[in-house]
Parts: sequence; structure tokens; C-alpha cells
Amino acid sequence: MSGSPFLAYDIRGKVGEQLTEKMAYDVGLAYAELFKPRKVVIGRDIRPSSEMIQERLNDGFNDAGVDVLDIGLCGTEVVYFSTPYLDADGGVMVTASHNPKGYNGMKLVKRDSVPISRDNGLHTIRDMIEKGGLRSSVTKGYRKEVDIWEPYAEKVLSFMNDRSSLEGMKVVTDPGNGCAGPAFDLISEGLGMDIVRMHHEPDGSFPAGIPNPILPEMRGAVSDMVKNVKADVGIAWDGDFDRCFLFDEEGTFTEGYYIVGLLAKKMLKMEKGGKIVHDPRLVWNTVEIVNENGGTPLRNRTGHAFIKDRMREENAIYGGEMSAHHYFRDFYYCDTGMVPWLIVLELMAEEGKKLSELIGDRMDRFPVSGEINRRVIDQTSVISNIEKRYSPGAVSVDHTDGVSIEHELYRFNLRSSNTEPLIRLNVETRGDRDLLREKTDEILSFIE
Repeated sequence: MSGSPFLAYDIRGKVGEQLTEKMAYDVGLAYAELFKPRKVVIGRDIRPSSEMIQERLNDGFNDAGVDVLDIGLCGTEVVYFSTPYLDADGGVMVTASHNPKGYNGMKLVKRDSVPISRDNGLHTIRDMIEKGGLRSSVTKGYRKEVDIWEPYAEKVLSFMNDRSSLEGMKVVTDPGNGCAGPAFDLISEGLGMDIVRMHHEPDGSFPAGIPNPILPEMRGAVSDMVKNVKADVGIAWDGDFDRCFLFDEEGTFTEGYYIVGLLAKKMLKMEKGGKIVHDPRLVWNTVEIVNENGGTPLRNRTGHAFIKDRMREENAIYGGEMSAHHYFRDFYYCDTGMVPWLIVLELMAEEGKKLSELIGDRMDRFPVSGEINRRVIDQTSVISNIEKRYSPGAVSVDHTDGVSIEHELYRFNLRSSNTEPLIRLNVETRGDRDLLREKTDEILSFIE
């Protein structure tokens, strides 16, 4: 399938070219034939094409004899919640998350919101569609609209110890005209916060730009507003709000890496001796915090399907990636963009500290380069050459994901992207910003 929208973890492509109405219909038929569900949950994001794609997906499932529980406009995590809550056999979220306008896609899960990736059925669905010959059922399924918002909000709020702890806290929020606004309103109702809302109404034309705060150019509005209104914290989300991003009281963007440490600390306060799964890109801060708080850190391959599988295997209470994906055992081992800000704000209240105070010493202790992407033709040979150059004298060389090479005072991870023709570099040091700059520039020079 040329220019196939079937990627490592989801379906994503340009609407009308890679992703068509017929393909959406066929995904329903193929999913039904492969996994034989009785009923599935389907939700969608705010993009203009999402309703059409969902309708055709509904038709495919119904024609295959599968009942559809339609939860309407929502975020990905609402599908993750609804699938087990409604005792469904699977679920599909129609979304392109942070991709440009004109794109759309789907995220698929099985029963209990176990992700469907290339390793356990996504590419089989692709092959079945490509082969053709998918057949409908004599007995048709039905479609039922379901309002899931109240139980979903209650589930998110269950992660708080004291719902009065955020009273009076001033918060700037920016859903970027994605789907997070209505969810945030419901969850925050009754918490007593002073809220300054930006780009709050869902609008698939994204008038303020594509909601993707991982891009530096999409952070300025929140940063400025936090400073202007003297807020305690800023919160921003991507389009389907499975990731949230935090800004401190100075409007400074907080790297997701340091948030992983904060969430691990808070979860270990709630459950002593728990296991914490983390990605291999940046590790020293997370490992130190987990060890200091009596937990067990577990390094794992990057990617939501791999993190979730490991968490289930280990019964881990929390999993975090520096990309701002945060997973919780008690949220069906799934990632959520609503639970993290609640936990961090409650931690701020409990310790009587600003966000900058909670992470400032951690940033000094383990400064990082931030993820740097480079487009290279032969990713495998580049990684191999870097490994040969930096392995001598290393404390450890790890191949959990790409290669992680650790020396006494610095370490780095170099890996190929799972979704793009890119190579990704992350460097961290033990408190030495000069060494960080030196090693980052040095490694990049060898890559380029």
C-alpha cells in the first residue's frame, strides 16, 4: 500500500489520499473479522473530517454485525476509559492528534484498552484491506450514543487525595482549540481554582495553530499569559489531550522528563514500593527519585504499546515518557493528559512549593539537551558508528531502544524514530551544563 497510513502504533494520513472513506469502512470490517468483537466504543476529535470517518467506521462495524457505542467528541483517553468501563470488546479513537490540518487517523484498542499496534494486529488489518474480499454479516449491528462524561471525570478525580487542595490556585489553560476544553471544565468544576482560559472552544480549523506544545513556537501564548496574570501554573494539551504540558509561575516550559520524576514521587507516596516504568532516552533523574522514594525503576522501550505491555507485566503503578505521555495502572494502564496536571498541582499544594521549586534543583542536578532530531538516510549505520566511537570507557552500553551510552559524568540515547525518517538524540549530564553543550555539539557533528 503506497504511502500507507498504517504506522507503528496507529493509522494516520492525509484525508482523501492516504485515508479515505472506504478505508475507514474497511477498517471496521477488518477489525471485526480479525478480533470478532460483539461491541466496540468509538470516539472522535474535533477535526472537520472526523465525523465523516467515524460514520464510515460505524458503518463498517455495523455491517460486520458489531454494535457500536458512540461516545462522540472526546479525547483519546476517554476511549481508553470507556472501553473497559462499558465492558466493550474494543475501541477506536478517530484522531490525528497533533498532525497538520488535512490529516486524520485512528487509534485502535482491544478489550481492556490493550493497544493494537503493528506487532499484534494493526498491520494485519492493513494487509486484509489491501487483499480485499472483506465481507459484511447477514446480521447487522446497532449504533447507540452513550454519554460517558460523568463517570470519566470521576475516574480522573479519584487520583486526588484532597479535592479542596487546589482551592485558590491560579491556572492558565490552553487546549489549543482541541478537545481538552470541555473535559477540563467538567473535571475542574468544584475544585475552586481561579482559571484563565485560552483557545478553549473546540475548533477543527485550529485558528491559534496546530495544538502541539512540544513545538517551541506553540508555547509563547501560554508563557506570556502566565506572566501577565501572575498565575501559579500553565497547562497546555495537544489536540486529543493524551499529553499535557506544564509551565511554571515564570511562564517557563517544563520538560516532560522532570514531570516524570514528580509523578513517580507522588505515586510512590500513595503506594510504597511500587514499580515505575520509564523510557530510556533520559533516565538519571527518574531513577534517582524512584530509588529515593523506595520504588523500583524499570527501563523500557519507548512507545505507548511497549510501555503499557511492560506495566501490565510488572503491575507497575505508573509509567512515564519524556514526550509527556503519562500512564497509570489505575487508569487501565493507559496514558492520560488530565490526571498528570491534577497530581502535580496537588503535590505543589501539599509541599507548599511553586513548580519551579519542585523541579529547579532537579534541572540543575541533571541538565538535558532536549530531544534533537536529524534527518539521515542510513539511521542504522549512523547509530552503529556513534556506538563504536563512544563505547570505549563507557560505564554501560544499553540497547533497550536504539543505543544508550553512559559515562561517569554524561550519558546519551540515540534512536531511530518509530514514525518518521529521523534520528533522535537526547543528552544529559551530572550537573555540568558546559559538558552538556560540549557533548551535544560533538555527537551532532558526528551524526551530520
